Amino acid sequence: MKELNHLSDIYDNYDTFIIDLWGVVHNGVKLNPKAIKVIEQLKINSKKVVFLSNAPRPSSKVINFLLKMNMNKKYLSNVMTSGEAAMYAINKNQFGKSFYHLGPPRDTSVFEKVKENQVDIKSCDFILCTGLFDDHEDDLEYYRNFLKKYTSKKLVCTNPDLTVHRGNVEELCAGSVAKVFEKLGGEVVYFGKPYKEVYKLCFNSNDKVLAIGDNLRTDIKGANNLNIDCVFISDGVHRDEYEDISELDSLLQKYKVKANFFQKELKW
Repeated sequence: MKELNHLSDIYDNYDTFIIDLWGVVHNGVKLNPKAIKVIEQLKINSKKVVFLSNAPRPSSKVINFLLKMNMNKKYLSNVMTSGEAAMYAINKNQFGKSFYHLGPPRDTSVFEKVKENQVDIKSCDFILCTGLFDDHEDDLEYYRNFLKKYTSKKLVCTNPDLTVHRGNVEELCAGSVAKVFEKLGGEVVYFGKPYKEVYKLCFNSNDKVLAIGDNLRTDIKGANNLNIDCVFISDGVHRDEYEDISELDSLLQKYKVKANFFQKELKW
């Protein structure tokens, strides 16, 4: 893995850039100005930019979130979320009709079109996990106890991420609950990175693609699964797992992934 001082050194080798949002373009609180400059330059050079996010909400909600952070609307023509991909499947009753929603009320937009099919956990065909309940945000033991009787049902996870940093605070994501369910012996269906299906909605098979992300388990693993080049942003979700850049190669080995390049933060 090679340190990449400037994305401008290699951008011309690619047609399409699949860029993660949280941890690369923003930190949940504000935009990263250097990343915005990258997006601006890619657009000026007629490159296709696709934002691919493991957000458990439809793409429209993520676009609104970015607009509130003052991102320019002209950059937001290609946004795909794990929630959007899950929504397609849920609307088609792919896992059955009735579901139990495990997650905070702010995520209900993902099942807006089929909300009348929401039932209690005992009656549901499947469990739809978008995150953690607001009053049990950091207690995974609660979910172990809550879910142990329901492992015969499928759990659909709309965000495979385990954690995210909102500013400087680490928060658990839906993926953490899904892992608890798997350990109990339950079956989980994941939507989003690193699973191939979500990428098929982002680019054509003959495009030369570069993926950029901060999560080795999802962004970089996803790039590896599709055999596309990638840039690892090291000052993101894994920033507390190493002290010096000399340790990055062993960090990637730990997660069993490969990256072509790394940058501390995305910069042109």
